[in-house]
Amino acid sequence: MDTTEEPSGPARSGRKPVTSKAELSHVALALFQRDGFDRVTVDDIAAAAGIGRRTFFRYFPSKNDLPWGDFEDLLARMSDYLRGLPADMPLETGLCSAVIEFNRFPASEAPYHRQRMELLLHVPTLLAHSTLRYTAWRQVVAAHAARRLDVPVDSLQPQAIAWALLGLCLAAYEQWLRSEDLVLTDVLLQSLQLVHGVPDEPGSLFLAGGSQ
Repeated sequence: MDTTEEPSGPARSGRKPVTSKAELSHVALALFQRDGFDRVTVDDIAAAAGIGRRTFFRYFPSKNDLPWGDFEDLLARMSDYLRGLPADMPLETGLCSAVIEFNRFPASEAPYHRQRMELLLHVPTLLAHSTLRYTAWRQVVAAHAARRLDVPVDSLQPQAIAWALLGLCLAAYEQWLRSEDLVLTDVLLQSLQLVHGVPDEPGSLFLAGGSQ
C-alpha cells in the first residue's frame, strides 16, 4: 500500500497529526461549528488535522460521512447484540435495550455528539445522505423483529416496527438538542416508554409484536 502523503496545506503549528476517526471527527466538528458545514472542505479538515487528503479518505469516504463516525461498526455491534438477547425477552424490551445501550457515551463526548446530531438533523446538505444511514439502521431493527416474529423481513410488521422505533428515537434526539441539561438516554427512555411496558394499551405501536 502506498503510504506517501499528499500535502493538503500546512498543519497547525505544534499540533501532532490525528491518528483516529474520533480525533479527526473532533477537528472537523470544530471547523463546522466555526465556519458552517457547507463552507468547510475536505482539504480544510485535512490541513487542520495535520494529515494529507488521501489519509482523510482512509478514515471517511466523504465529508458527509464524517458526522456519522463509526456507524458501520455500531450497526454490526447492534446486530450482534440483538442476536445475543435471551429468546424469552419480549421483542420491544430487547429493541429498547439496544437503543439505550448504543446511545451511551462518556460525558466528555456529549458536546461532540450534540454537534453531530445538530448537523445530521438540521443541515439540508446532509438530509439525503442521512436517509441512507437511517435505512441501514431500520434494516437491523427489522431483521431482528422478523426473526422474533418468524415473518419475512420485508413484510409489514417488522418494517412498521423499525419505522416506529426510528421515529421515537429521532423525536428524543430533537428534544435532547433543545437543552444541554438533558441526558440523552433519559430522554430516549421516556420516548420509548410511549410504547414499552404498556401491553394493555390498544394504541401500542408494537402491538402483537410486543408479546413475542
